[in-house]
Amino acid sequence: MSSEAKDKAQVSPSDFYARRLADRDNIRRTYYEERADRAVKALQKNGFTAFYAEERRKAQEEILKLVPEGATIGVGGSITIREIGVLPELAKRGHRIYDHWAPGLTQEEILSIRRAHLTCDVFFTSANALTLDGQIVCGEGVGNRVCAMTFGPQKVIIAVGANKIVKDLHAALQRVKEVAAPQALSGLGLTLPCVQTGSCYDCDSPQRACRITLILERKPPLTDTIVAVVGESLGF
Repeated sequence: MSSEAKDKAQVSPSDFYARRLADRDNIRRTYYEERADRAVKALQKNGFTAFYAEERRKAQEEILKLVPEGATIGVGGSITIREIGVLPELAKRGHRIYDHWAPGLTQEEILSIRRAHLTCDVFFTSANALTLDGQIVCGEGVGNRVCAMTFGPQKVIIAVGANKIVKDLHAALQRVKEVAAPQALSGLGLTLPCVQTGSCYDCDSPQRACRITLILERKPPLTDTIVAVVGESLGF
């Protein structure tokens, strides 16, 4: 019997579970790190620039280094980007930021900002799922995000929490419909089936937000695309 097995044999069940409870953060961190490592290597193989950051503060630090001085900034409707906190730092540096989530905007101003996403210098967004073989999947209602992710901005920075890493494309598409969309649309007063039940019914509602699906299998050839995989649960 190995020394490790002997140690386990000598520990009572209650002590064993207590140890696991006390070590849960490290267990979760290791799990995220191992999956992120696989995803990052696959992304790099697929032509993306990709790196792993253990937590959001480190991700913020590394991402800010990637933004040229004076660059105009576009940001999609991403909770993840806002949780990482890059926008206030970029504002402090004097960057012009096209953010259609800014308070007090009219519908005309929101539309103008969404169009500006397509021509900004650096576009920030997240994704709804990232597969272990390096495919990036996004569901979209309007289209400004997925358009900007593929062509237009000189640089696209995609930040993805490790909670969004899934096994394969099938799991990614399922995550968009069953996990990301119901949560992202919740609290908006919508009567969509996915909001009410937590499951997609492929509805025909005029409020439907799952209208476009983007699958990035390889890096778009004319866009500098960088993926930051963060070892935390971020976004939806």
